[in-house]
Amino acid sequence: MGWKDAIEYLRGGAKKRGVEGDAAPAEDRALPLDARIGSLVTLQMSPLLRASANGSLVALPDAEDTRILAISQFKLSMAGRLYRYYLAKGDDDEGEKFLQLYVDEHGAVQEILYCTQLVRVIPATAEDQDAYTGAAGSGLGDLNFALWRAQLEDSGYDAPELATAFGDGEALDYERDVGDPEAGFVPPFTGTETRIDDAGGMQGLRQELYFMPYARRLADGNKEYLLVTTEILQSVNGDARKRGIHVDFVVGIPVEQERLAIQ
Repeated sequence: MGWKDAIEYLRGGAKKRGVEGDAAPAEDRALPLDARIGSLVTLQMSPLLRASANGSLVALPDAEDTRILAISQFKLSMAGRLYRYYLAKGDDDEGEKFLQLYVDEHGAVQEILYCTQLVRVIPATAEDQDAYTGAAGSGLGDLNFALWRAQLEDSGYDAPELATAFGDGEALDYERDVGDPEAGFVPPFTGTETRIDDAGGMQGLRQELYFMPYARRLADGNKEYLLVTTEILQSVNGDARKRGIHVDFVVGIPVEQERLAIQ
């Protein structure tokens, strides 16, 4: 069974678990960097410390953020694929932390980001949903995006940790990192995320996605990414009654492959 069938496997998971002696095949194999659920992650801290010192909003890993707890694959309207290796799944409001890998159409890893969730927003109106999906030709996909200090203050960030990033300003300005820089709007990438939380793919979720990467330059000239993803939940552990929509704002810092070990 391949990843394209993972959600069908999730839907039948409970039934399969009830069959005595029926072992689930491993779904977390043949992945970039030989990652598997439970793999130990060793990440050199110097890129993250440097980014933090130069105004990044990235949260440094905690001592327990050393194992891959879940793995997801994005199938988007782009060449290549995105994978996310979750060090914290965010299911208990602790905030997601993950490694995001971009793998090109030839299977080569082209980019690795260490990512931490800033804030999650639930669109309250149809107009908000249209903006976060780019349905009206504006919103997600606009050339520029502003992240407001008040957004993060309302989410519990302390003034000292915001001061390094914002200084005396009220917003951080990001620019779309893909598409024609002369175009005021580029439709966001669309597709699905299938996340498995165990090696057999029994537990996990599936979501419809609208995705756009933005970026800004830190004080040292290096990039900080702002990944904005509108996620429409379709099922959890195969239960299609689990529905919902939210928008995740995630900050990402590039990490060189030689600074990362997965065992």
